[in-house]
Amino acid sequence: MQSNSIKLSIITVTYNALPLLKGTASSVERQKCAGVEYLVIDGNSSDGTRAFLEGSNTVDRYISEPDKGLYDAMNKAIDFAEGQMIWFVNEGDHIYGDDTLNKLVDAIDSDTDVVYGEVMLVNEDRLEMGIRSKLTTQQLPAKLSWRSMRFGMVVCHQGFVVNKSIAPKYKSDFGLTADIDWVIECLKSAQSVKCLDSILASYLQGGLSKQQFKQSMGSRFKVLRHHFGLLNTLFAHIFILWRAIAFKVSRIGKPSY
Repeated sequence: MQSNSIKLSIITVTYNALPLLKGTASSVERQKCAGVEYLVIDGNSSDGTRAFLEGSNTVDRYISEPDKGLYDAMNKAIDFAEGQMIWFVNEGDHIYGDDTLNKLVDAIDSDTDVVYGEVMLVNEDRLEMGIRSKLTTQQLPAKLSWRSMRFGMVVCHQGFVVNKSIAPKYKSDFGLTADIDWVIECLKSAQSVKCLDSILASYLQGGLSKQQFKQSMGSRFKVLRHHFGLLNTLFAHIFILWRAIAFKVSRIGKPSY
């Protein structure tokens, strides 16, 4: 049951990554404001994560138990959250700046379905590389709809905040790109979509989909075919390939993701 006083549930899913979790929690602590809860879903880590959660003044509630992987943990989080809106900021990712939460909470009305914004890409040393729209082929649109996703993940998961009432469960059979399907499904149900002209999160480069690029490419095709049909997806991927080559050439000698 949702609490009317909680506008936003920030959720971190983690497993055996205590140093990264501490950094994420610190980013929440620096700017936590009224109407926000911070939840951690831990997959029964063996690195001291549970002791940290038990002693943390920043983490409001947590689950620490075995799970079936990332998306199983994220599905638990959807049920666990009490806020009107949910925001996944996972281990290693940080809430950006000092007043992002205040801006975000102020943007949430009773009828808000989605709030989205930009993310800053950072390397392992937390050095800012640049915003995602400049360092990748994915440009954040001024007006986001589910059709915007035809050419891939135009909005970063860490820059996407959704009303719990329209959030479906993640489909693990879509593999590493279940998040694309989830965002599309959210947007299909959304009536009120707001762009917050701000950087919402620092995104640590090198996630699972980046590490397993070829596998994630196949999963992405499966997701987009499901929503847009085979022919549209074939044409979209021809464009995606051309765009990737052109972008790579244009970024020679410059930072890129």
